[in-house]
Amino acid sequence: MTNQPYEGYDPYQQQPPQQPQQQWEYEEQQYATQQWQGQTWETQTHAPVQAAQAQPQAPASAAETAYLPQHTYAAPAQQPAFAAPAPAPAAAPAPAGTESYGPATLAGNARITDAQRARLEGRSPIIEPGMQPALLTALLGVLLAATAPLPSYALVVPLVVLQAVTAAGWFRLNGMWPARQGIALAFLGGLTADVAVLVAGRDQAPAAILGPLGIWVLLTLVLQLRSHADPDTRMSGLMATVASSALAIIATGYLGADPDAVSVGAAAVAVAVLARALPLPTPASVIVSLLAATGAGIAVGGMTDLGTKGALTGVAAAACALVGHRVASYDYPSRFVHFTAGVALPLTAAAPVVWVLH
Repeated sequence: MTNQPYEGYDPYQQQPPQQPQQQWEYEEQQYATQQWQGQTWETQTHAPVQAAQAQPQAPASAAETAYLPQHTYAAPAQQPAFAAPAPAPAAAPAPAGTESYGPATLAGNARITDAQRARLEGRSPIIEPGMQPALLTALLGVLLAATAPLPSYALVVPLVVLQAVTAAGWFRLNGMWPARQGIALAFLGGLTADVAVLVAGRDQAPAAILGPLGIWVLLTLVLQLRSHADPDTRMSGLMATVASSALAIIATGYLGADPDAVSVGAAAVAVAVLARALPLPTPASVIVSLLAATGAGIAVGGMTDLGTKGALTGVAAAACALVGHRVASYDYPSRFVHFTAGVALPLTAAAPVVWVLH
């Protein structure tokens, strides 16, 4: 009897039925096709678990079987206990509608004007132009007084300079710079009034001055209505342009007034502004200015046909000049304001008095 293997049990030569194994491989492939190809939280955390189930291993310790997520973001507990605290966030800007303002400083605060900052710091928002602008005003007044007795075209030269400085200084005094269109429009109004007076003559000066003034107010209104700026900007621009044009046109009064009155008034303004710039207390400085202007009016009036009447013209012109000087000193002005509005406004403010009195 030969030794042959037992046919009922041959684990090496005979294979088990294939149908269950094929069914298992088919389900395995079908399951594999439904998995995500990228690295996700499930594939990173559960893949080792599935691999462990497929290949049985020896029992591991509790530390090895602990659940450790593989994702990159860390929990707050993983931060070191000795880490430095995060810096405090910067203070958020105040809402747009907040009405309260921070304290003023010498470095400046963009939310308040220079005049408001000066008041909060205990300083006066009134800064007078000083001696240098006063010297320029006196020089311009002397030129007006000297050219007044000459033909009208000689008086036009210092008058045009006065009108140009008036237009530029008024816009800057109101915080509008650059405002080239408004300055050019106001200056053009003054030139138009000058031409009208030269053509019509001194006898027709009232109509020649008031006519351009009304036209320029209407022209300014029409131009501002066509502007695309916001209402507040348009209103402030309208007021500044109308005022600047009016001042430049009113300065033409020197061209339409009596030449002797122009000489007396311009000389009185020159003396009054110089006296006002002296380092004296304000009340004393004002009194000295008026007295000096009265004396200048008497002196220059004696050289002309006005005589002693020049005293009234001189003191009236000086009073208006001090008002213009005060306006140019208000609201913490800049150096540019002092050398434009501070120079021109005293003479420009005195023009109506010189024109009306004579």
